Amino acid sequence: MKILFVASLHHPEELRAAIAQTPSGARPPIFPPSMSQHFWEKALIKRGHMLDVYWRNLPIRKTQKHSERLTPGKLFNAALNRIPPRLNPDGRRKNAGLLAKARAFRPDVLWMVGDNTVIVPETLATIKRELGCKLIYACGTSPIVFSQPIDRASARQYDLVLANDYYHGVQWLELGAKRMECLPLSACDPDFHHPYALTDEERRRYTCDIAFVGTLVPDHLYSRRVQALEALREFDIGIWSVHDVPASLKPFVRGKALGEEMLKILSSAKICFNTHGDFVYYGGNLRLFEVAGAGICQLAEDLPGTRAWFPVVDGGATILTYTDLTELRATSAHYLRHDDERRALAQRAQAHVYAHHTYDHRAAKFDELMQSLG
Repeated sequence: MKILFVASLHHPEELRAAIAQTPSGARPPIFPPSMSQHFWEKALIKRGHMLDVYWRNLPIRKTQKHSERLTPGKLFNAALNRIPPRLNPDGRRKNAGLLAKARAFRPDVLWMVGDNTVIVPETLATIKRELGCKLIYACGTSPIVFSQPIDRASARQYDLVLANDYYHGVQWLELGAKRMECLPLSACDPDFHHPYALTDEERRRYTCDIAFVGTLVPDHLYSRRVQALEALREFDIGIWSVHDVPASLKPFVRGKALGEEMLKILSSAKICFNTHGDFVYYGGNLRLFEVAGAGICQLAEDLPGTRAWFPVVDGGATILTYTDLTELRATSAHYLRHDDERRALAQRAQAHVYAHHTYDHRAAKFDELMQSLG
């Protein structure tokens, strides 16, 4: 199949670096390795699909950094977002650009990545009508919390929604999507998500008992993470985030991490902390499968998806879970004291995700879904 992604480019510097490192004669990547679509790209090409991408957020003026503060950039974006895309010259240009790209590439599948703020329903309807392609919407967040009116208005165009969280998928059905599948968009790639050897300098910078890599602001979206990390302040914790961090946790911040550096940080920790955002009640964030692939003991809150995707294997757990802060502290203390138990759990988790939750598994399931759509 020919698949055209419609996405927003994050971390363009990572993509430029990946393209520069591509061997002569090899196909350069279309997604940076810091985006999960990079690994979907590898898996889909391996299965014989042809891929291209339309970047709906170009040109990028500045990489967005999440903060609780009111900034001139936020005010500018808020004012800009009040202009309907149909009336915004930049929005009209981007819709025309997607239409031209689709007509030239002629995809069998138009794959819309979530957080669309510019592509209007009429453009999607025109592409489907002219080209007869299927429209897939793939997103890891709740449409109630995150989606824009333009996205919700397009829901009836979506032939299939791929949702990390089962409950988010139900919400898309309520908005009019024809079908949804609870298929985690995140997974692991054994060539990338594995334990990393560290230099002495890296070990000095990264080593800690409990590591967290991710987003902690704004509070109304990530309060569960913040409260849990605050409950762990008596432990040796390290926090890495490309965004701002609440004042209560700033003493534990060690910098930001993307791509391979993130895996090195995980490789240096005894336990990786991975509580989901406040908008997730089933489970399935990016880190869930990446940490297991890196061979690290993972601690997350007890959610239905967590239990489903990380079952007991050979009589032993594949993930640590907690239901309240008291259990969180007790579980952390126990496994930090018992190295053998912690390492055995991490080994079971890695073997499990390599056997069931790689991007190759996700791509194979995607092909099955497309066949069922005709």
